[in-house]
Amino acid sequence: MGFVRGKTVLATALVVSGGLLLSACGGLPFSGSKTPARSAAQQGIGVNAYLWRATLDTLSFMPLMTADPWGGVVNYDWYINPQTPNERFKATVFILDTRLRADALNVTVAKEVRDASGGWVSAPVAAQTEADLENAILTKARQLNLSNAG
Repeated sequence: MGFVRGKTVLATALVVSGGLLLSACGGLPFSGSKTPARSAAQQGIGVNAYLWRATLDTLSFMPLMTADPWGGVVNYDWYINPQTPNERFKATVFILDTRLRADALNVTVAKEVRDASGGWVSAPVAAQTEADLENAILTKARQLNLSNAG
């Protein structure tokens, strides 16, 4: 009896999850908007598509470590600028909303510098660095939005 019951529960779970997957394929916008352009921009990921694409484009010079389009988190691995080989940077971008808004984006940057023994130690990041990256991503996202609107 327990085996049959377990199979029934499993079958029900599979049917429900399959239905959810199929409904997700229907292109329903996550923003609640009925605007076709917004619906098209939101298909397939759980965050604003313009911010997502702009993040990947803007920080493409850094090695991508992980990218979660549903959770809106993009992690970049350490990047060393050839002009400054004694410092390296790492970034994480959080996309917090399905709308294209300035407060839907948060960038954090970590910095390390080489010490006298050649090891890496944490160093402070210039206060404007994170804001500059956020602004660059937002500018690119707005450009993508405008080019898609026409």
